[in-house]
Amino acid sequence: MNAEAVNPASPGPVPPAATGAVTPAPRRKARPRIDLRRLGRAALLGSATRSRGLPDAIGHVVEAHRAHHPDADLDPLRRAYVLAESSHRGQMRKSGEPYITHPLAVTLILAELGAETTTLTASLLHDTVEDTEVTLDQVGEQFGAEVRYLVDGVTKLEKVDYGAAAEPETFRKMLLATGNDVRVMSIKLADRLHNMRTLGVMRREKQERIAKVTRDVLIPLAERLGVQALKSELEDLVFAVMHPEEYAHTRELVQENAARADDPLAAVADEVRGVLREADIQAEVLIRPRHFVSVHRVSRKRGTLRGADFGRLLVLVQEDADCYAVLGELHTCMTPVVSEFKDFIAVPKFNLYQSLHTAVARAADGQVVEVLIRTHQMHKVAEAGVVALGNPYAPGSEEQSAGDGERADPTRPGWLSRLLDWQRGAPDPDTFWSTLREDLAQDREITVFRPDGGTLGLPEGATCVDAAYAQYGEDAHATIGARVNGRLATMSTVLRDGDTVQLLMGQDPASEPSRQWLEHAHTPAARIAIQRRLAAHPEPVPEAEGPARGPAAPGAHAHPDAPRPATGAPAARPASADVLVDPPGATVRLAGCCTPVPPDEITGFAVRGGVVTVHRAQCAVVARMKSTGRAEVGVRWGESTGCRVTLLAESFGRPHLLADLTEAMALEGAEIVSATVEPPDRQRVRHSYTVVLPDAARLPALMRAMRDVAGVYDVSRAQPQPTGA
Repeated sequence: MNAEAVNPASPGPVPPAATGAVTPAPRRKARPRIDLRRLGRAALLGSATRSRGLPDAIGHVVEAHRAHHPDADLDPLRRAYVLAESSHRGQMRKSGEPYITHPLAVTLILAELGAETTTLTASLLHDTVEDTEVTLDQVGEQFGAEVRYLVDGVTKLEKVDYGAAAEPETFRKMLLATGNDVRVMSIKLADRLHNMRTLGVMRREKQERIAKVTRDVLIPLAERLGVQALKSELEDLVFAVMHPEEYAHTRELVQENAARADDPLAAVADEVRGVLREADIQAEVLIRPRHFVSVHRVSRKRGTLRGADFGRLLVLVQEDADCYAVLGELHTCMTPVVSEFKDFIAVPKFNLYQSLHTAVARAADGQVVEVLIRTHQMHKVAEAGVVALGNPYAPGSEEQSAGDGERADPTRPGWLSRLLDWQRGAPDPDTFWSTLREDLAQDREITVFRPDGGTLGLPEGATCVDAAYAQYGEDAHATIGARVNGRLATMSTVLRDGDTVQLLMGQDPASEPSRQWLEHAHTPAARIAIQRRLAAHPEPVPEAEGPARGPAAPGAHAHPDAPRPATGAPAARPASADVLVDPPGATVRLAGCCTPVPPDEITGFAVRGGVVTVHRAQCAVVARMKSTGRAEVGVRWGESTGCRVTLLAESFGRPHLLADLTEAMALEGAEIVSATVEPPDRQRVRHSYTVVLPDAARLPALMRAMRDVAGVYDVSRAQPQPTGA
């Protein structure tokens, strides 16, 4: 029996609403304002307006439900309440209250969030199968398969052991119970909120244990499911249990600010209303108090708090375009703090959150006031998250159309969808748990852009490795590099908010990820996929494939069956007749620093032994020799079209790369005279090839063929070096 709650009037954590910080704005009938801070205080069994024969006890639930769904069929609620009340009759909570008060309170929370009728019906019955003689089959017979499924899921969640020894399995069981329906998790979160509200008479050690699990497991889940209203209150209640002295101090600060005669937030709100009236923009301007944890964080960051630090302004409009109109007026008529602007409408957060964030400075004293601008529908989703999306099994319903197509699958928001994939793909429970704990600890997200205009939501600190697996899943094993904002970057590059990332993919479907990638993977999706692949495909023997993702040292550069370039002795090269020199008869040597080839503009200098060294005209050595007074020797290309040239190739390392590269060069008729491969720098490899071509006109084709090899991202002629001639 879920009976760990006590009388709300008993000593214990004081819910934030008890402070009386700021009176909430009156509820609009068409757009009910979600304000969970007042919930749980009303007497659920007191008198209420009768409605269609419903018992008085659920009058509050009905009122909240009709505000969101005026045409809802209330008969399932009536029958669910009658069954729950009769089944729990005689059962008491530890406070001495009738047990039925708990499912009623949980259902009221969900009704305020806008949950549809099926969710509320399951919520009323969520403890019946676990704690009474009612069976799942009876629930299914009376209320249908959908309610049965939800009640079964919540019952399974109640059996999950949150003890420290069971942590690796906890989330697996939760996810299996949740299945594809986030409504199961929504009921669980509301259930925990009510129990946290009424935690006061539990033993101190039990309060702390429950608060710790709530902090580590359920609050991050509420954040990722977008249920900010639940998350904020849960944070405050955990704060009260885990840090009672700091909680009391913060509560005192909030109370002192509420008693002030001059409220800068109210003054700025009036000014904003005036600006929008003059611009003929229909909008509501509300003061949104910070919850206690938020006030505490601000006080630690800024020290002494000013009046504007205790809340923000919330501007609600009808259409998306109105949000930007409001922003333009505020930035035109008031002093904006440009660094505080964020556009979560164009780029929503991973948990569906949409809003414009900005800040303006108060003219009177310079206090900065934060402003949130969103539509009524955005506000509903921002507060209620997945609960506001309605029935996932009725995509054509009115509830579903209200989301304006914000995501294709209303049953599984992006993060939960990925979570379900992770738990299936993790090689063992410990791997899943460790990677998931890292993800839950991430409370900030960045958005990066793909070249096609799409976006990827990643945790702060994510790298190109994470971006690859976020975009391509397990196909990311074949990634050979990336461009960030148009520039080549290693896979370990840390991405920043707003970066554009182009991932460079190889052609080999059997490609293996680098073990080094594990050091740079910050998301569970990347870590689990890499670990699973490496476990299934042990590292190959170096003699067979070479080091993973690239050669480890000069000489370790090709598959045994590949044509191997020579490493030392030069081969025959074009005869000196290729270059005509004045006076004729002198020995000609093509300079190794710039390797001139037809039709390069060339010049020559006489060196010891009567040899004429030929350089490209733009070679740095030419300028240096001219500055010392060395006389130039006239040279020009002869009739022979052959050439000898040094080419530099840069690539991302991968198995068989050098075999593929030398094969491509051979197909273009290039004879490799010498080759060197530098040790890889991270995952980038630099190659140098000196080749002989029978026809210099084939050089561009050779360089194109080299660039077309998977993994090679640049090929260039050897650059002139300021060394001896």
